[in-house]
Amino acid sequence: MSIYKIIWSFSHFLLASLFAESMGFLHEDLTTVKSRSIYLNWLNQNCQPNYWRNVVPDASKSCGPYKPVKGFKEWKNLHTENKVNLHSHDTIGMIAVDEAGNVATGTSTNGATHKIPGRVGDSPIAGAGSYADSTTGGAAATGNGDLMMRFLPSYQAVEYMRLGMEPSKACEKTISRIQKHFPAFFGAVICANNSGSYGAACSKAPGFTQFHFTVLKKGISRPQNEVVNCI
Repeated sequence: MSIYKIIWSFSHFLLASLFAESMGFLHEDLTTVKSRSIYLNWLNQNCQPNYWRNVVPDASKSCGPYKPVKGFKEWKNLHTENKVNLHSHDTIGMIAVDEAGNVATGTSTNGATHKIPGRVGDSPIAGAGSYADSTTGGAAATGNGDLMMRFLPSYQAVEYMRLGMEPSKACEKTISRIQKHFPAFFGAVICANNSGSYGAACSKAPGFTQFHFTVLKKGISRPQNEVVNCI
């Protein structure tokens, strides 16, 4: 990473922090004893696993610092399926529709551990982690974030609903669109239109054949769990 990119990343982090503090959020260290222990153990194991590729020294045996192998312009591999346990990380996505049909979505993620410094991830990218348009509906997605940033599944699902598709069908078509290019894609999408209809779909992967989600709707005092079979 060049010094310019480091300065650019740090300045944007600083601006984001100042904005959060101006809105009343407290400045605090989110590191815990557990997270610090996990990080130190990872360092002691020569930073394994990590997601660097085409670098020297050998990233499978060393913590770096790394330099690109001569001749490679793209020298960072942000995500490799064989290094990520599907059950070790998750995304919390939400869609809310009020009585007037106003739609809001949100998503958070703990993601995969030990990602490359500076990686943004899919959650803050509009249309990838979630997307809402009160004239139509909203969607939120989980899964392989590096692929979702390419296909913007949440945005695509909302656009399918705009064309008249029911939420379940919009979710399924969104997943199928990604599978055409990446058959082994791991992920799921939830959808809701502005009238309150909803649905979900997921991409089948080893150890991941169903997707569970929770719904709270008018007339029901407690949230109910629902499940869909992956395609």
